[in-house]
Order: sequence, then structure tokens, then C-alpha cells
Amino acid sequence: MKAVVQRVASASVEVDGRTVSAIGPGLLVLVGIHHLDTHSDADYICRKVLNMRLFHNDKTGKTWDQNVMQMNYEVLLVSQFTLYGILKGNKPDFHLAMPPDKAKSLYASLVQRFKTSYKPDAVRDGVFGAMMKVNLVNDGPVTMQLESPQSS
Repeated sequence: MKAVVQRVASASVEVDGRTVSAIGPGLLVLVGIHHLDTHSDADYICRKVLNMRLFHNDKTGKTWDQNVMQMNYEVLLVSQFTLYGILKGNKPDFHLAMPPDKAKSLYASLVQRFKTSYKPDAVRDGVFGAMMKVNLVNDGPVTMQLESPQSS
């Protein structure tokens, strides 16, 4: 499983011209699911993202000191199968991505893991499989990439 994590001042997802999710300060997480991923990959991504120290600690002045939970910020998860795309010539190939019928339930379990591990009302997500417009105000900019060890 891959995650592209962006520290944001705000982010939102639109589907068919309608905002379906929005957050203030926090993390926008684009998630790609590899065809070999399991629930242990979802556990890994959830744990790592929630504990990434990407925020400034105003009390101590330390940078890269606080995680999203310590800051009481929000998380917006967006499924993005193209993270497992590769180019064959100039054409994208997505055979490494999990097929949508299987990926949908694994993605839903990832969202639930985030809600259980943090706060349900601080975790939002897009619409799996939909054509989405993702809007964000990147804070920094700060962008980190991670991949679960099982599918590396």
C-alpha cells in the first residue's frame, strides 16, 4: 500500500460538483492499494500516517515534533489507484493496483482503522471509484511518501 501524505491548511473533495468531504488543518492522504495488499498493510499505513511528526510544536519551538493527533487536526483519505501505475511506453498500466471490487473493501477497512485509531469525527474520505476533484492548500509545502513493506 502506498500513501502520499500532504500537510494541508485545508483540503476538500468534490464529486459531480458537490463537496463530499472537507477538512481544515491536517493531512491529505492519497492511498494506492497494491494487488497483494492485506489488512496488515492497512495497519502499517494507518499507524505510520497518524504518528508522522510533520507539525511544529509551538510550546517548545521544535519543528517536525508533533503528529496530527497531538495537534488535534483532521485527516482526509482519498483512494487513488494510479499510485500503482507504471508507464509502458507512453501509456499508463495499472496491473499492480488491486482490482476495484477487492480494493473497495480494503480501502473501507483502512478508513475504519483511521477512525478507530484516532477520532471518527476527525477522519473524512472521498468516494471510492468516483471521479473526484481534490482541492488543497498545501502547508509548507510538506509532502511525504510511504509504502508498506509487504508490497515494496
